[in-house]
Amino acid sequence: MESIMNLLLEQFNGPVTVTMIITSLLVAFAVSLFIIFVYRKTFSGIVYNRTMTLCIMLLAMVTAMIIRTINSNLSLSLGMVGALSIVRFRTAIKEPVDTAFMFWAITAGIMSGAGLYVISVVGSLLLGIAYYAFYLVGSKAKSQYLLVVRYHDVAEEAVQTALGAIKSKKLKSKSLSDQRIVEATYEIEYAKTTDALMNNLQAVEGVKNVNLVSYNNDFGM
Repeated sequence: MESIMNLLLEQFNGPVTVTMIITSLLVAFAVSLFIIFVYRKTFSGIVYNRTMTLCIMLLAMVTAMIIRTINSNLSLSLGMVGALSIVRFRTAIKEPVDTAFMFWAITAGIMSGAGLYVISVVGSLLLGIAYYAFYLVGSKAKSQYLLVVRYHDVAEEAVQTALGAIKSKKLKSKSLSDQRIVEATYEIEYAKTTDALMNNLQAVEGVKNVNLVSYNNDFGM
């Protein structure tokens, strides 16, 4: 039992040199740049937030510095764990994929701080390539839109005939005003040029206006 305790203490009492700290921070910085590159290439939200890229870089480097510090001193590591356990982050993250990228940056920082540079670099490269490949496959699928058509109720049959060109559509809402104006909203998947679809609907007699909104998941783009 005593030998096991001594072995554990030796692992937490190793020397930390300036070279080790700089190397860990540089590796974490390099990996974070690759993570940011993948994030920017695959971003599909409404507005690109530059602070997210800064957050990814800081998470990787700060985590690497913390792990490098923990490896050097057992008592300091226990105090660090206690201090971090009381921190509460209340910033709302709208996209689940943003959480995944932040966790990726933290993992890369842990590997870099622990001196596992090869695992940090190679693992991030493989993960980034796999994610980007799946993203490209998904981006080639049919685009999703919300189609909003306002027309007079006498043009119902003609509008439905024009909508027949859309194979995948789902009625989300439909309303009728006092002036007998119908407003119908459809969730559609369409792979062809949307201009022809909108022109065909707009050419129908009785159609007031046609709106087409591209969306991803539950929010408009």
